[in-house]
Amino acid sequence: MSKADDRELDALQAALAAEHAAVYGYGVVGGRIGEERRTEARTAYDAHRARRDTLVRAVRDRGGKPVAAAAGYALPFPVPDAAAAVRLAATLEDRVAGVYSDLVRAAEDGRRATAAEGLREAAVRAVRWRGGSVAFPGLAERGGASGGEGSPAPEASGTVSPTA
Repeated sequence: MSKADDRELDALQAALAAEHAAVYGYGVVGGRIGEERRTEARTAYDAHRARRDTLVRAVRDRGGKPVAAAAGYALPFPVPDAAAAVRLAATLEDRVAGVYSDLVRAAEDGRRATAAEGLREAAVRAVRWRGGSVAFPGLAERGGASGGEGSPAPEASGTVSPTA
């Protein structure tokens, strides 16, 4: 495998890990979200499951062993109510957008278009949850994110932290 192939496989694995975390996170969101936004949360959950399954196939197609989901994930903040669930959903989408922006940089041809579509979908969902947009979705260092609660984390994986 070339270095470019290795970078793409690493980016695919990071996107897969982010999708695992998003699926977990939306389980929490679904348990706390108000009735008026439950359908939106379910739609996002289903979208992340579909992206996760697509990424599993992509990793296998590239000769890799797909990263497994963690048994649990540490949330970035407590989620005791519907307002916190909305913030968590926006945070999940910001973090997923971040790893898809890395995948856009690492991928080629049709895989780049697919990664860009994943970035766009996550950015649109983040806007819907947050009620506003950021200048450069998926690029926290360019979007002026302060790193405070609800903003994308600067870590490379961009995922909710797994716990044992």
